[in-house]
Formats: sequence, structure tokens, C-alpha cells
Amino acid sequence: MMVKFYYPDGDWCYRAIQTVHAVFHNDEGKLIARAERGDRSGYYEFEIKAFELKGPGEILT
Repeated sequence: MMVKFYYPDGDWCYRAIQTVHAVFHNDEGKLIARAERGDRSGYYEFEIKAFELKGPGEILT
């Protein structure tokens, strides 16, 4: 399973579901994702506009 994150600037990225720790609204009301760093040294947070889940066998466009 993959998570497709949409950034506020219109860009997007895919992350494996097991690397995503949380998606939440911060105190300012912004949608925030928390994901594991590529080197597995911890987590980082970034603002997103939206997200969707992509399951096995789905065509990713």
C-alpha cells in the first residue's frame, strides 16, 4: 500500500504506508504528515494539502 501526498504548491509524492507515522491538523489548522526519514534516523513533519491511499493492483496515475 502507498500513500500519495499532495503538497500545497501542487506537487505530490508517494510514500510506502509503513514509513508514514501520522497525519493530523496542527494548532494553526494546517494538515501535517509525519514520516520516517530515508536513513531511518527518526521522523520529520511536512505540510500537505491532501492525501490518498493506493492499494495493490491499482493503477497509479
